Amino acid sequence: MKKLLFAATMLTGMYATAQEGYTQVTVEMQPAYANQVFYKFSTNTQTPVAAASWDLSFEKAVGQMGMGAIRVNDGKGIRIFQVAASEAGYASVDVAQEANWTELYNSHLTWGEGAFDNANNPTPGPLNFGWGNYNTDSHHVEGVIVFVLRYGADNYKKIFIDDFNPYNGEMTFKYSTWNGTAWTADETKVIDTDASATNRFTHFSLTTNNVVTVTPADADWDMVFRKYYAPVTAMGQTAMYNVTGALQSPLVSVAQVAETGNTSETPTIPASAAYSAEINTIGDDWKAFTGGAYVINPTNTYYVKYPDGNIYRMFFTGFSGTAAGTLSFNYKNVATTASMEDFNKDSFGFYPNPSVNKNITLIYDLQNGTSKNTVSIYSMTGAKVFETELAADGFTAKEINLSNLTSGIYMVTLESGKNTVSKKLVIQ
Repeated sequence: MKKLLFAATMLTGMYATAQEGYTQVTVEMQPAYANQVFYKFSTNTQTPVAAASWDLSFEKAVGQMGMGAIRVNDGKGIRIFQVAASEAGYASVDVAQEANWTELYNSHLTWGEGAFDNANNPTPGPLNFGWGNYNTDSHHVEGVIVFVLRYGADNYKKIFIDDFNPYNGEMTFKYSTWNGTAWTADETKVIDTDASATNRFTHFSLTTNNVVTVTPADADWDMVFRKYYAPVTAMGQTAMYNVTGALQSPLVSVAQVAETGNTSETPTIPASAAYSAEINTIGDDWKAFTGGAYVINPTNTYYVKYPDGNIYRMFFTGFSGTAAGTLSFNYKNVATTASMEDFNKDSFGFYPNPSVNKNITLIYDLQNGTSKNTVSIYSMTGAKVFETELAADGFTAKEINLSNLTSGIYMVTLESGKNTVSKKLVIQ
């Protein structure tokens, strides 16, 4: 009985902690947005990377007849143009004809569609992959479109994606630099787009002529703050413009809600249908340039949902613009609040946290008669490392031995019927 009373006290304390204030975050992209910054909520970590450190990114091939996207670093200010619809046009690229080139853009809605994929390829049908066509004999994608990357006045590189081998992930391309009067000798590269086991994209620098490390592992970031091209409407006209905002990871979904961010009231968690996989759900519209300064929209609030059921509520509090390159926001894990409301009388927690000896005590109150109640523990990469079933027999304490786990941060998730609640566990 004493043990259960102690457990109940611990549980009440944990709920009170969950209801406390938000974590305040300042992101420093540096003046002129010199850095793009990757951020993860569950660990409150930032990974800054020089925005100009890469030029192209190649996505791993996905699915049958799939072809990974090829994106250009528009955050670096690179503009990309289609200049010819066959390789024969590569040798005769004339920068004086820039006005006649067709400008292309990365998708601002999905990572899986880059500027190279949006080329105007004259080949009809499903064998058309934008920059190239699928060869039914070799089963490779073979290039047909010639592109030019524009870095600034009289600063160009022409590029031709020659071949992609879906069997081993090898991408072959060539490029040349305009030196002001002529094109330099071609550089030909073959890179392995499947080389990384933890990253969806392989990044390449045309400056160093090598693959470069840009993003943290896919599981280690939820959003990236950076510049990118997106449609902007002003005075009745819509055009693509280089904006600064947040693009979300493909591993999370986001709901944008019109509610005041800074509120003491318990928020209403958005329904599942409100969450979007579009990568610019947060985007750049949380701020506006008014009266010579940036103003934060106080009613743009965002809910970022993890696959394990955790939900982070965030709202922006400041943006300096290009001079300092800083922005700030507040966030809070609201999954516990949401799930406890759904569970009604059902309760769940554990102690001690952190656990020093890798033993914890689960405390729960399951009275809903659900036939199956499961507690699972996930690593921060999303791998399930432990699972056990719980009986719905009222308020109970259950000892759990986690000696097989290494030190680190884990998510403990209770699933009871249609309801889910997750809490962070630290093993020291």
